[in-house]
Amino acid sequence: MPNFTKRAIKEAFWKLLAEKPLNRISVREIVEECGVNRNSFYYHFQDIPALLEEIVLDAADMLIQKYPSIETIEQAVEIAYQFTLDNKKAILHICNSVNRDIYEQYFMRICEYVVRTYFDTAFGGAQLDRQEREAVILLVKCEMFGLCIDWINTGMPEEAIVTLKRILSLCSGMIAERLEKRPQNAPKE
Repeated sequence: MPNFTKRAIKEAFWKLLAEKPLNRISVREIVEECGVNRNSFYYHFQDIPALLEEIVLDAADMLIQKYPSIETIEQAVEIAYQFTLDNKKAILHICNSVNRDIYEQYFMRICEYVVRTYFDTAFGGAQLDRQEREAVILLVKCEMFGLCIDWINTGMPEEAIVTLKRILSLCSGMIAERLEKRPQNAPKE
């Protein structure tokens, strides 16, 4: 039953991560929490950073599968922030650890997915050349990532979401305005 064991290890680790900092969690604690032996842990994961990487990737994939289309940037922010707030302690423990880069790497992946999906949904019919399209996606992705990281670094105050959604709404408005002002004979993809 490797899938059951692997899932049990992930759930035990996530539970421990919500209780204490990453650097205070040991393989021994994880296996005791889920009732498997150390060999089972090492059969599935090289070490705790590998387990962390897989958990963060799973969370990113879950959000992507759950929301295959995104109508507004505000909706995207709401999805990401609700997940983050629901897992606040665990995410703060990850972000305050030496393995923060793992979280940031996959969080950037989520931001890019959200922006591309939103862009395709909202502006799919717009005639943009590839370079301009990629530049807009890069700008909004980095803006979203930066706003999110700043929010996490300030302790994730719940009231900040209103300001963040407003900033991203302005950004999406700028994209729409830019597309409307585009000359009709502009190069196509």
